[in-house]
Amino acid sequence: MAEEQRDAAAEDARSEVSVTDVPHSHRYEITLDGVTAGFTRYADRGNQRIFVHTEIDDAFAGRGLGSRLISEALRATRASGKRAVAVCPFVAEYLDRHREFDDVRDPVTPDVLAAVRSE
Repeated sequence: MAEEQRDAAAEDARSEVSVTDVPHSHRYEITLDGVTAGFTRYADRGNQRIFVHTEIDDAFAGRGLGSRLISEALRATRASGKRAVAVCPFVAEYLDRHREFDDVRDPVTPDVLAAVRSE
């Protein structure tokens, strides 16, 4: 691990990280010490939460915040009784590596893509 990354990781361990659902914006946001570091945008369709886009600000890159954001967003999705659909490549890759969410994962289908395009 590069010295820069070790320093950022040590700083993050002392920082307050929070993930919050912001329903009126259709996204989960992750903050580090009150500063928005990134988000994952979603669209709800019936009992599905379709994850369409994820961004982590460059200033916060390399700290694992994207994975933390997606993990907590998926846990909240499960707790709400919804199923997760990963149109976003980052979320899809996360789900491929974290099989513990297989119980709530639905495939991307043509009707899901059509629903996302219509928004």
